[in-house]
Amino acid sequence: MGSSMSLGFCLTLMSLYLLNRESNIMKMLDELSRREFAKQIAKSYLGVSSLIYGSDLIARTTRVPTARHVIFLNMRGGMTHIDTFDPKPDNKDVMGETTAINTSADGIQLGHWLPKTAEQMHLASLVRSINSNQGAHEQANYLLHTSYQKRGTIIHPSMGSWISKLCGKLNKTLPDNVKINGGSGIIGAGYFESKHGPLPLGNPNAGIQNVKKSGYVENTMYNKRLEASKSLNNSFSLEFPQKQVRAYSDLYDNAIGLMKSKDLEAFDLSKEPDSLRDKYGRDNFGQGCLLARRLIENKVRFVEVSYGGWDMHNDVFGNMETRGAVLDSGLSSLLEDLNMRGMLADTMVVVASEFGRTPEVKAGRVGRDHHPSAFSVLFAGGGVKEGFVYGKSDERAHYVEENGVDVPSVNATIAYAMGLSIEKITYSPSGRPFKVSNGEPPILDLFS
Repeated sequence: MGSSMSLGFCLTLMSLYLLNRESNIMKMLDELSRREFAKQIAKSYLGVSSLIYGSDLIARTTRVPTARHVIFLNMRGGMTHIDTFDPKPDNKDVMGETTAINTSADGIQLGHWLPKTAEQMHLASLVRSINSNQGAHEQANYLLHTSYQKRGTIIHPSMGSWISKLCGKLNKTLPDNVKINGGSGIIGAGYFESKHGPLPLGNPNAGIQNVKKSGYVENTMYNKRLEASKSLNNSFSLEFPQKQVRAYSDLYDNAIGLMKSKDLEAFDLSKEPDSLRDKYGRDNFGQGCLLARRLIENKVRFVEVSYGGWDMHNDVFGNMETRGAVLDSGLSSLLEDLNMRGMLADTMVVVASEFGRTPEVKAGRVGRDHHPSAFSVLFAGGGVKEGFVYGKSDERAHYVEENGVDVPSVNATIAYAMGLSIEKITYSPSGRPFKVSNGEPPILDLFS
């Protein structure tokens, strides 16, 4: 037994060394979960090679993808779950002016502010048991996008950047990762190469700006300028082969390729009929959802559409009347449109927010405050069950009562649908190990 233990322990240390021979082992162990390291040690003590165990782990966490694309609708500011996806019709004190309405999915009710979405709920699943340990906007939004807590020592990649890096391009000229209505504070590539960061579009109606050559420049002169610039860039890259230089060169080459591509039409919403644009809503969110559909149609991997204004500390019901209507038109039209085009089967739509809002309606200001203890996320398409609810909050929607889900598992569910391994380790430039979704498990019950 002693020799078996010694051999197993040696194999474990050797495996750790081989995983990243150029990094400091103690730094790596600091980042790896204690639970995972304990598993490795336990396997080794039983005389089982950690290499064999690792192979088994990969086999269990890698799957044929059910989704090829993701549309992530970010309700920035902390969307109230009680007034949208998790109403409590038996508790008038909690509901206030909101009433619950039936939907196209048996047994599922929504807040009455979302009547059009209610008609499409047979296409979607709800998770009503999300909880977070972050109650401040910046930190909670960072956790939602990266699955990691915000630190001063490193910037983690967003989920869109993980997909861009690990899934591979479907369209050689269009970016893999696009963010619409992002504004400032975009969470991007982190320690990945900058090419995996999102292309920001502040106004979906404007599309991409400054991607065509000036009319006064003749083609001959334009091509000469391109060749001269390319020659200078190549010379500089050979002399300074650093990551930042390569990133610039990649960005430059991608920009030139995009300028010459017919795929630029994907960003032009004028190609859509006015009736469909009206149905989505002429606001930035509705048009952003329509643009997201066009980009997915042109093989873009990941599109985030951001919609702010959900920080309803005051006048929550007045705000729901306006904000709810915008969300309702954009979301319902997107689900219906994708389904009619046969695109929902391989496109996962996610509606999420950094946290929910308090069940208590604050007297005087008639608002709801930050509430990370229980909130909801909507999933649709990409292999997700239809008309399904997972998890449950208590009678006041204050705490999770059944099947609690941590925020990183939202990203794990996306990664699982895209066929990514949850256990696969990637390394930052400093040699620190990280996993997509921080290694948290996906919500497997959402899938058939």
